[in-house]
Amino acid sequence: MTVENAATQVDVLIIGSGPGGYTAAKRASDHGLHVAIVERDRIGGVCTNVGCIPSKVLIAEAHRFEIRAEAKVDFSQVQSFKKSIVDKQSNGVAFLLNNKLISTFHGDASFINEHEVLVKGVESNARIEFKHCIIAAGSRPIELGAFPFGDRILSSTDALALDQVPDSLIVIGGGYIGVELSQTFAKFGTKVTILEGAEQILPGFESELIRPVVRKLQEKHVDIYTRAVADRMEPTHEQITVYFKEQENLRQVTAQYVLVTVGRRPNTDGKLGLDRAGIELADRGLIQVDEQCRTNIPHIYAIGDVIAGPALAHKASYEAKVVVEAIMNRRTKVDYKVIPLVVFSDPEVASVGPSESEAKARSKEVVTGRSSFAINGRALALKAGEGYVKIVADKETRCIIGAQIVGTEASNLIAELGLAIELGATLEDVALTIHAHPTLGEIVMEAAEAAIARLNAIK
Repeated sequence: MTVENAATQVDVLIIGSGPGGYTAAKRASDHGLHVAIVERDRIGGVCTNVGCIPSKVLIAEAHRFEIRAEAKVDFSQVQSFKKSIVDKQSNGVAFLLNNKLISTFHGDASFINEHEVLVKGVESNARIEFKHCIIAAGSRPIELGAFPFGDRILSSTDALALDQVPDSLIVIGGGYIGVELSQTFAKFGTKVTILEGAEQILPGFESELIRPVVRKLQEKHVDIYTRAVADRMEPTHEQITVYFKEQENLRQVTAQYVLVTVGRRPNTDGKLGLDRAGIELADRGLIQVDEQCRTNIPHIYAIGDVIAGPALAHKASYEAKVVVEAIMNRRTKVDYKVIPLVVFSDPEVASVGPSESEAKARSKEVVTGRSSFAINGRALALKAGEGYVKIVADKETRCIIGAQIVGTEASNLIAELGLAIELGATLEDVALTIHAHPTLGEIVMEAAEAAIARLNAIK
């Protein structure tokens, strides 16, 4: 292995080419800065290659398969289609970086000091000196000590790469990743069992919001155990038996594979060498940052999964924009008031801002309005009449502060309500905005009207 003696000098070095990394690279380049980006795997990061994009392809394919009601799925074709989409997205990011004249280094980045990084590649090493650095190294699935990843114990990455539909699957963890993949494989014909330690799947969402998702899972014969803690496993011939405690009961379930989806761990340990740059960590291996995503080393920033907050691609992209503005010495700071949370389940679940119960816990006087998909012509035409939109507004100012949606296209509908919160829009602003007919967007309008009607009734 050769080592380059002369260091490459750049204005901004970005570690990681995921949604946060490539957004930062593009923005910094647009400002005329000399930018380099380091990626140890494929361009586009986890989201593009083994996360958001491939999982949504499989979810969409499972939905299409369910509608066609075919006797047997050709999973090789499904995986081939998934690969084509992932390749297109990854190549698109690579083209974007190249088009912006951004230098790309492939290998593991390791800090030498607070102004220099060593990139260890397969064939050669490179040194990069930077004025500013943005750490966007992402995260990886958490591995449980009693369930180490292997032939039949899968991470989410492994599950997305299966070449055949499993006959049966035990999913440890009923968060958004666990639910999305459970429902996907169940639609393809897999017998699925979910073990969730909390009192409900999708903990963090209001129980009423997830009831339609639970019903859909049960329709696909998915067994759901809540307050269930996986204890140990016992491999048998081509199967695995998992022993777990469900409340006070000892139970066991056997399946072809076990999928562990209990969260993700930031990539801040090991090779990155943050200590050599003097970068301080907070709890759980996360990097401590200020309101500009600046670490304790003023010219080094961190964004995305390596800092506190939900591990969401759109959060990382937003933080990237803030950081580049900070590098340009512009007054800016992160504002997490409007981060949409979306589960691509069936039906979809989406939330932005506080729920009614969260708002009341903060001693806010609120009013809510709700409208059902069941009375919307477009939803009925789509055979998707299950679900509702709920808007939470400040009772005094009538400004919208939160919203929850369960139903088809919730992931798209939540954007209007996020914008409403960002702009400080009132219930009347949304209710009096003309929404096209017949569309799902009318449900949002009618939820705002319902909240206004409640306010008028109180008077």
